[in-house]
Amino acid sequence: MRERQQVAIFPPVAAGYAGVLPTAYLDNAASTEPLPEVIEAVARAMREHFANPSSLHGLGASAARALATAREQVAALLHAEPAEMVFTGGGTEANALGLVGAARAARLRHIVVSALEHAAVFHSARRLAEEGWQLDEVAPGPDGRVTVEAVLAAVRPETSVVAVMLVNNEIGTLQPVADIARAVRALGRKIHLHVDAVQAAGLLPIDVRTKGADSIAVSAHKLHGPKGVGALWLRKGKTLLPLYGGGGQERNLRSGTENLPACVGFGVAVTKARQDGGAAAHVVELRDRLESLIFAQVAPARPTVPLATPRAPHIASVLLPGLPAEPVLHALEARGVYASEGAACSTRTHEQSRVLRALGIPASAGALRFSLSRLTTVDEIEHAARALAESVAVVEKMVKPGR
Repeated sequence: MRERQQVAIFPPVAAGYAGVLPTAYLDNAASTEPLPEVIEAVARAMREHFANPSSLHGLGASAARALATAREQVAALLHAEPAEMVFTGGGTEANALGLVGAARAARLRHIVVSALEHAAVFHSARRLAEEGWQLDEVAPGPDGRVTVEAVLAAVRPETSVVAVMLVNNEIGTLQPVADIARAVRALGRKIHLHVDAVQAAGLLPIDVRTKGADSIAVSAHKLHGPKGVGALWLRKGKTLLPLYGGGGQERNLRSGTENLPACVGFGVAVTKARQDGGAAAHVVELRDRLESLIFAQVAPARPTVPLATPRAPHIASVLLPGLPAEPVLHALEARGVYASEGAACSTRTHEQSRVLRALGIPASAGALRFSLSRLTTVDEIEHAARALAESVAVVEKMVKPGR
């Protein structure tokens, strides 16, 4: 296990740690640790492929070949054609391009999104509503999933775009994207289906030939690649309007000189993920073990959604009724455990998660997200469970001093 020096955020930790705490990094849904091979590939690309891939000289051609290789590698993750892939500045931009680009390219001005969507999709949809589009949000059931029937009920004759994520980034629930796609196609209208697959790529199989989507967004730093690079798969024959103008790179959909080192790192990370084909089963075992330990050792803890709900392998969402999540997180960090309250992009607002509100969970219930990766170990899982039990006990004394 990784180690770090003890930080005096909370009262001294129980004896036995000798001032050095084993670190359990369980915030992989926010960002994963880049693989050594990725770091080396990024550094090598910066040294060797510093020329602009659009330049016509030999150095530019060499950079263009490196970019083409990365595009092939990322396309392989989705069983897609390289020509269908558009590199972006991250998952947020890929989602915005897929949703906003499709909406602006359509004649009809009504869009449907699930209430579970990541802020990248949800806020983009809200911005379109401010610009004159009509917007319907589909609420999930108590199990954290939207249904095909609920999506179809929101679709109108003037609907142009439907957006439903594959894996929710906070609670880990799997959405029935393929079923929704078949139902939407059966309507016989040209509705663009956009899918945020950022939390799925690298651990769950994604095949564009079977998902039925028209655009799919993925991101490198969720699968042990570099930050600042993502990709959008766009079905052949589908039209998007670019978010902004420029030099016409990436099929005239995402102008600007490509971040070649990050794209190369993305390609290496994807290749490693594909080689680790059995990683998902390993991660599921660790997640189930973590949940079992938590619910056995931490009396107030309960699952945010039923454990039998179809979920991604790597996310465990835990509720602590009556306890605030933030001090528990600080107590965990003091014990060398890194987790989160929910989506990393929204935890600084100090408001209850929009997703938890959609599920009808009381604001008084603190929610913790433990998210694993292919690099997570059994030692980290067991340490995290012990640390959570200690942390909850500390916080309960603070908020319930009579106990």
